[in-house]
Amino acid sequence: MRLLHKALVREMTSTSAVALFALSAIALVILIVRMVGQAALGKIDVVAILPFIAFGYLRLMPVLLSLSLFMGVIVTLSRSWQDSEMVIWACAGVSPGRLLRPILAFALPIAALIGALTLGILPWAAERHAHYERHLSAQRELASLTPGVFVEQGSGRRTFFVEELIETGPAVKNIFIQSQEGGRTGIVVASRGHLTRSELGTPYLVLEQGRRYEGMPGAADYRVVEFERYRFRLEGADPAPFYMHTRMLPSAELLRDPTPRNQAEWVGRIGYPLSALILALMALPLSLVNPRSGRTLGILTAVLVYAVYNNLFGLSQSWVAQGRLSGLEALGLVHGLALAVLAGLFAWRFGRFLPRRGKSGG
Repeated sequence: MRLLHKALVREMTSTSAVALFALSAIALVILIVRMVGQAALGKIDVVAILPFIAFGYLRLMPVLLSLSLFMGVIVTLSRSWQDSEMVIWACAGVSPGRLLRPILAFALPIAALIGALTLGILPWAAERHAHYERHLSAQRELASLTPGVFVEQGSGRRTFFVEELIETGPAVKNIFIQSQEGGRTGIVVASRGHLTRSELGTPYLVLEQGRRYEGMPGAADYRVVEFERYRFRLEGADPAPFYMHTRMLPSAELLRDPTPRNQAEWVGRIGYPLSALILALMALPLSLVNPRSGRTLGILTAVLVYAVYNNLFGLSQSWVAQGRLSGLEALGLVHGLALAVLAGLFAWRFGRFLPRRGKSGG
């Protein structure tokens, strides 16, 4: 039994690795084509292509790992049935129930990895992605302030001049701003500034260590104000409000605020590792094939089961978001039904088949 255990785990590992490599290659090609196309259309910066590909691939990892796990188990076991290895082991007294040990030994670490991704890593990555997009947006807005060039905004009511642009901030050095407000001319000079946004997404240039001169041209009554910080609104940019999307919220926060959308997100995060583990177990009865019929029909059936399960899983999230089901009801309905199907497959495939083989082999 130990020999069978090691052989199955080793073969399932190698098969899943090949499947993960192939699926990752397909996913990366799709992401590269999409990002390069968006960069060509000017929707994203060229420097953002690689980070966006990395964020996109990380977001696909739970699906890729789950599908690779399922393919590794079912392809390995199907080959064993096709080559009559399972029949030999059954005649030696190895029941189908004892095959669950190597499957669980292989599937549990991968399910735990998927759980770590969905519950902790992916929410953090989604927040980092959003902040990186805002950083790029800030760079594009500051890039309109070309160093060494006078730039007008608001039909000439404001004129900006910056001496140096620091892209890592993004920040600017030695700023000059002239504005016309209420018939009075204002001039602001500062040694340094950086871009920020209000809660509504309105962009502002925050100036540091500067002075503001305000008065009427040709008149002697003007004011001089020194400031540590001065916020100046930038015009001509559409506000881009930033809010914490549910996929960015920590899992503990989803439980503390169980709104329908938060429950739907929580159902998704919990459901990925659960479905990966159940599908790995379901691969055992689905892998049973007649050695004379080939493996094509069994693989097609397994793919259909995988598609139905995941579509039902996604549909349950929509029901939770719409308030039709609670999170626990959705988990119980979808994964409980999957466990019932798993029990039925075991009873159908192995309830009478293997005992007959064992008797005939004796």
